[in-house]
Amino acid sequence: MQKVSRREEIINACAELYGTKSFREITIKDIGELVSFGRSSIYNYFQTKEEIFLALLQREYELWTEELDAVISRNDEMTPAGLAEVLARSLEHRERLLKLMSMNHFDMEEGSRLENLTEFKTAYGNSMKAVSRCLEKFCPDMSAKGREDFIYSFFPFVYGIYPYAVVTDKQRTAMNDGGVNYVYKSIYELAFTCAKKLLGVN
Repeated sequence: MQKVSRREEIINACAELYGTKSFREITIKDIGELVSFGRSSIYNYFQTKEEIFLALLQREYELWTEELDAVISRNDEMTPAGLAEVLARSLEHRERLLKLMSMNHFDMEEGSRLENLTEFKTAYGNSMKAVSRCLEKFCPDMSAKGREDFIYSFFPFVYGIYPYAVVTDKQRTAMNDGGVNYVYKSIYELAFTCAKKLLGVN
């Protein structure tokens, strides 16, 4: 029990820091200052900072999967437009998931042990299966190939949403100064538009 609670405490500390600092700025020392036990004990659970972040991303995927499964259990039917909205809303409040996906994914995977990476990939795969289950239930006429095409279009798109929807003042100024006529859209707007197109909704 202590192992599970301490592991969660480490992940929670990482999440708290990630709200105000970048991946590069955060150190295990920083994380150690927020937990209730000695910093050296962190290494009993994670060998690197990357492993802690990967566990945080894994938890975000698990929470997303739980939300999608709840949608399936609560609803008997749904229109394609309704499903597009559900998928978009499910991502709208998962900014941490999207930020981790788009910003630091490669670093986290490269800096983690194989067993940790395998556990993460299982959670990632489960999120893909959850989306597929939504398609099976609410778009019963969609073929297996259609569901596969949706998954392999929607997930790469989701990986890139964050930097398009969340822009710093410095980036905004640079785009304005560079003459980039960029139309700012929210996570929900981007995800909803993409899901509708993939589901054939006008």
